[in-house]
Amino acid sequence: MDSRDDAARWDRLITLLKPIHAQAMATARRLCRSVDDGDDLYQESVLRAYDKLNGLRDESRFRSWFFATLLSRHRSRVRRPRRDSVPIEGAFDRRTEPVGEDGSSWEEERIRAQRAARALSGLPPVQREAIVLHDVEGFSVEEVAEMQGVTLSAVKSRLTRGREKLRRFYLRHGLRNDTAPNPESLTAGAMAWPGKERSHERST
Repeated sequence: MDSRDDAARWDRLITLLKPIHAQAMATARRLCRSVDDGDDLYQESVLRAYDKLNGLRDESRFRSWFFATLLSRHRSRVRRPRRDSVPIEGAFDRRTEPVGEDGSSWEEERIRAQRAARALSGLPPVQREAIVLHDVEGFSVEEVAEMQGVTLSAVKSRLTRGREKLRRFYLRHGLRNDTAPNPESLTAGAMAWPGKERSHERST
């Protein structure tokens, strides 16, 4: 393949990525313990998508196709020998301006995001993916099943088990039943990641 074909393939990929770029990058970051690791995961996924792009015949399926690629790269990274751990605090941009005169709102958001990162990191990869894609990003169960390459019942089981583990995590760390009565509210209310659109903060 000559350089013109390479350039055309890259242009095609960029065009297809534009509408989902922000969401895909945010998802990659939420699947990882740090922003840097998430950005690395996203870049690996883009390169993998570039390599496989000629096999994509139906461009209307690009979003689910790319997210499936992202999940595949995520699992490959999980299976690698662990590098030196990155402090949880590294996942958050300290350059963000605090909200309010005393910065208390910003600090509260940072603590909630830190807690969510810790909670998610304790889930098995497939449960973490299901929670992030469905409860945080708002994909349907059917879409998650397609991305993960499993049945609807498998996704529902992963969501149920993942939510229960998150519920136990939050209760162990001081959230009482009367303030967070179910896993769905814990998931929606506690995952206030930096840059996360408010429209995505919902109960499932």
